[in-house]
Amino acid sequence: MYVMSTFEHSTYLELALSALEMEKIPKESILAIPLNNRTENRKLLDTIHHSDGVSLFDLGAALGTGLSVIGASIGFRLAWGPIVWGIIAAIIGFVIGVLISLWFNTKKRKEQRKLRGKTSELILIVHCHEEKTELVEKILWDNLALGVAILDNHYQTV
Repeated sequence: MYVMSTFEHSTYLELALSALEMEKIPKESILAIPLNNRTENRKLLDTIHHSDGVSLFDLGAALGTGLSVIGASIGFRLAWGPIVWGIIAAIIGFVIGVLISLWFNTKKRKEQRKLRGKTSELILIVHCHEEKTELVEKILWDNLALGVAILDNHYQTV
């Protein structure tokens, strides 16, 4: 059986490794693989092939529409007329809406990053006999593993 888990680099990882060795699991049966975490920020603008569900366009379109109606109404009394003032107001509303969306989305992403805080930094794979699987899983959870999965020798998830 293979027991796989993810950890942060911490003393709990060392405690888990020493607890596994105390349970007579040889060092040759334990594999620790460090991960390279993302260093660059995620892209704000979506592409045609990938979308994260956040739209910068929606609020801009709504504000552009609303302000164009107001600009056209006021434009009847101004020198350039309602069409020109409606277009000017639509552009101003669209830009304001996109800037507001951009500001809120960057602020929200920073807060989410702070809230999550925990990232997987290491994958630990333990090869053990079937009767020790529950014990190994308990040791990993007790030492603050971020996630644990069990895979039997026939490569079927349990």
